[in-house]
Amino acid sequence: MNTGPRVARALCYAWLAIACGQALAQSKYPSRPIRIVVPYTPGGITDVTTRIVAQELGKSFSQNVIVDNRPGANSILGVEIVSKATPDGHTLASVIAAHAANQTLYPKLPYDSIKSFAPVSLLATAPLILCVTNSLPANSVKELIALAKAKPGQLTFASSGIGAAAHLTTELLMLTTGIKMVHVPYKGTAPALQDLMGGQVTVMMDVPSSMLPHVRAGRIRTLGMASEKRVAVAPELPTLVESGVQVVGGTWVGILAPAGTPREAVGTLARAVNTIMKRPEIRERFVQLGIDPVGNTPEEFTQFLKDEVAKWGKVIKAANVTIAN
Repeated sequence: MNTGPRVARALCYAWLAIACGQALAQSKYPSRPIRIVVPYTPGGITDVTTRIVAQELGKSFSQNVIVDNRPGANSILGVEIVSKATPDGHTLASVIAAHAANQTLYPKLPYDSIKSFAPVSLLATAPLILCVTNSLPANSVKELIALAKAKPGQLTFASSGIGAAAHLTTELLMLTTGIKMVHVPYKGTAPALQDLMGGQVTVMMDVPSSMLPHVRAGRIRTLGMASEKRVAVAPELPTLVESGVQVVGGTWVGILAPAGTPREAVGTLARAVNTIMKRPEIRERFVQLGIDPVGNTPEEFTQFLKDEVAKWGKVIKAANVTIAN
């Protein structure tokens, strides 16, 4: 008895069943709770932005979306977890500008900031505000530059850490204007800001949500925004460009999946994020925090990430910024 045709048909049916099962599984993404790893402590711009989006994603997908804070090593510890996770779209990373800088800053990074991930979407951007301690005799960007040139290497600037957007944007300011200040890195914005208010350091850049409350309370002074245009949360503040200094810098928050994540899952996530970022009530929440909501395609975010790696790589090399690996 010739069983060849029967075997062939059985194999064909089995293949169709597997294919249909895979298609069904893909159509049901996400099939379980999603974890978004935030490689920083709770309360910062990355954490706040991610939690707002995570809550809305949970509603959109009818799944729990869990924010998992894994700080350490300038975001490397948390991001490495995601780079090694199963690429099925259920483990994601929320990263900021430091992620792009780390590609150049760390010669032995345990992953590639671009190739090890499938970029999903840019959530939001935030400009940096330039502030000084109240005792510093400089009331404008031009006066700060003049003072720094008169006292080369005597002024100090604080940042939330080596390679942070605040650090590198200040390095860019020094490269652009030819001034020299001494970098004092801290383990986070809060202690750096505390010393700025106390006069232990003289200059600091950070996001408006961290700095503006203290500016408005009179604890520190601001000289302007490192943004392309004035921001809605403080429209009275001029940009550095308006002051004659061609420096634009800030941080951003974006979502990455591990490399190899199915395009369908990445696309589903990106579309959900874009829908969320277009909602008026969500946009208003971000604007009040001094954050510009974005939301874009995986392709657009991939190009943005490449541009950020190149931009900050040039600054790191030009300023000879180094860090122990």
